[in-house]
Amino acid sequence: MQHKLIYILLTLASVITYGQVNLSMDADKTEYAGKDIINLTIVLELNGSDLVQQTGFQLPDLSKFNIIGSGSVTNTVIDPATNTLITQKVSRIALEPKKKGKIKIGSVLVTVNNRIYKTEPFDVNIRDIVDRRALAANTSNDVYLNMEIDDRDVYQDQPTVAVLRVYSRNMDNLRKVKNIHLPQQDNINVHPINFDKSEIDPSGYGNMPSQVLAMFMVFPNEAGYVEVPGVSASVNTYSNKTKIVSNKVKINVRKLPEGAPECFKNAVGNFNVNVYNASKEKPEAKKPLNVVVKVSGEGNLPDMELPKIAASPDYEVFAPKITSKVAPGTSGMKGEILANYVIIPKKSGVISIKTEQFAFFDPASKEYVDLGQKTLDLNAFSHDQILEARSTVEKVNEYTNNLLETVNTPVLKTTSFKVKEKSKFHWNILLTNIAILISLFVGYLLFKNWQKKRTLVRETVPSKPLGSVAETEKEIRELMKTDINDYFGYLENLKDNGEYEKFFVTLEELDEEVRGQYFQGSTPEFKTFLEKHKGSSVAEEYSKLQQKVQMEKYNPVKSAEALEELLKTIVNLYSQISK
Repeated sequence: MQHKLIYILLTLASVITYGQVNLSMDADKTEYAGKDIINLTIVLELNGSDLVQQTGFQLPDLSKFNIIGSGSVTNTVIDPATNTLITQKVSRIALEPKKKGKIKIGSVLVTVNNRIYKTEPFDVNIRDIVDRRALAANTSNDVYLNMEIDDRDVYQDQPTVAVLRVYSRNMDNLRKVKNIHLPQQDNINVHPINFDKSEIDPSGYGNMPSQVLAMFMVFPNEAGYVEVPGVSASVNTYSNKTKIVSNKVKINVRKLPEGAPECFKNAVGNFNVNVYNASKEKPEAKKPLNVVVKVSGEGNLPDMELPKIAASPDYEVFAPKITSKVAPGTSGMKGEILANYVIIPKKSGVISIKTEQFAFFDPASKEYVDLGQKTLDLNAFSHDQILEARSTVEKVNEYTNNLLETVNTPVLKTTSFKVKEKSKFHWNILLTNIAILISLFVGYLLFKNWQKKRTLVRETVPSKPLGSVAETEKEIRELMKTDINDYFGYLENLKDNGEYEKFFVTLEELDEEVRGQYFQGSTPEFKTFLEKHKGSSVAEEYSKLQQKVQMEKYNPVKSAEALEELLKTIVNLYSQISK
């Protein structure tokens, strides 16, 4: 019996020595201010090689906090004294309190070798919460902005949606908030979703009216804790103009998982790549053709690095022209981006135009997707092959055009007809001429009599005041005003017919016509005039339009889509200027 008791005691001693499980959770302090971040540290220590952690950490109810970040690390060592395997897992959680007062943090649970271990609960004390909405509740006339971001735990280059809301006890102040400026910072990319104001919520926060002013997407481009700067706006009243700034929001940006392909750069979302020949003519050696690389999908589409066309000894490639059609989606910016390349084949025969390898990270599946290279196979013809492939009608048309351009054709002369003189005198012609002269004299006398009567009437009527110089200039401008809608329709026809050279000539005539309405001779003078009378934004749009027109005018490859976008900008701007 004694031997059995000793055996049991030795067994328990070995379990205690080699199979200990220690689980603890602590906060960095017990009392916090409203701006402080609560850092929780959870430590699990397993002493023994036979201990297996069967579940992860089961966190308590943290609904009274915003989780702004988390991370964990695992260390494994062997104690040289006892030759025991020690596994230590440490997790950190960063919390932002939602309310003040004493808040209880519950127990963390974990299962090891079919046994549940838990930590002891404890309390933290929050002294106060700095909330702009709460401050606004105690103020009758002030206006406060609040930026709200629900999802504060995202991957690098993955978007999170921010909502800008305005609060004021005076409902009339909500309508005075204007000139919203979204945050700008090197470690984030911001794209607006909309600036549509919502209906005013009279209950709001603390029965204080509120209204949504804007929604936008934030794409953090670096990992770690990223602070989104506040959104600024102005409150315009009759007496003054006040600038207001919203709160800042911290978000936890997780680093992308390891194992990314070598060709991965910064594309996060779900994308597809396609390459195609946009030229209508047959590919010909030593002649340029238009090749488009299209990237479509949803994610950080406007900010990611696009796959380029790889260099090759078979062709020469030039820098692309980028056009985009992007709109906000559910999980990022959605649409397509087109890279328009001008490529010149260096030889005839089959050539393969390849893009660079392209890969992206899909946050939904948390995996990298490698699309590899996209290839466009073209058969470039020589000049002689192009001529041989022409039909008989095309050859006859080309021969006729060359003949008319190079050969001087004889001019057809028309016979001139002359009235022969007659020797006989006609009295009827003389009488008719005399009657015409008498009629003209009588008409002259009647006109002079009517003019005298009009002068007398004009003297009796009181003279109208001449008015100011500005009013006179306005009347003259109204008389000189031309219906620019005729220009718009003509430009539309030229674009559809592919008459691009005539399109830009007509556009210059339209610009001269509009400048002439305001008595402005040169483009810089007209820009100064617009800035003074139409506003700086209209002047800036006019300057950008002139630059865009010059780029499109001298672009070697004209795109119908680009001219369509240019024409829309022309119609909108000149309609606004000519009001």
